[in-house]
Amino acid sequence: MEFLIHLLIVVATFSAMEFMAWFTHKYVMHGFLWSLHKDHHQPAKGWFEKNDAFFIFYAVISTSLFVSWSEGIFEYGLSMGLGILFYGIAYFSVHDVFIHQRFSWFKRTDNAYFRAIRKAHKVHHKHLGKEKGECFGMLFVPMKFFKEAFQSKR
Repeated sequence: MEFLIHLLIVVATFSAMEFMAWFTHKYVMHGFLWSLHKDHHQPAKGWFEKNDAFFIFYAVISTSLFVSWSEGIFEYGLSMGLGILFYGIAYFSVHDVFIHQRFSWFKRTDNAYFRAIRKAHKVHHKHLGKEKGECFGMLFVPMKFFKEAFQSKR
């Protein structure tokens, strides 16, 4: 039973991270920390971007949760830390590898879900400034993109 509770916490934390990613992207990256995110909306000038610094924020939180668990301070630190870590891996795989092709691992991936995610991200990037943005999520995007992706293969 305890394993099930920890597993549910991992899944719940992973799911909550999609909201946190959306919130952070919309109100922090396109808000008061636009100076760090701006280069992500400009033509690529190099492999690293200032925007890459955002992963450090969540890595510190995840690591702090691992430490709090290992020190016996917080019983669910491992579960929550793993949920954040797994979301970070998913985010990196989808955003940096699949969408922006920073590595050529998933170049031939073609299914409706991934087409929808890629389209939503392209719509987000059509705006070069911090205003008028849309589609701030990563794994869950508006249904219209899924409908379009499913219809495009028919």
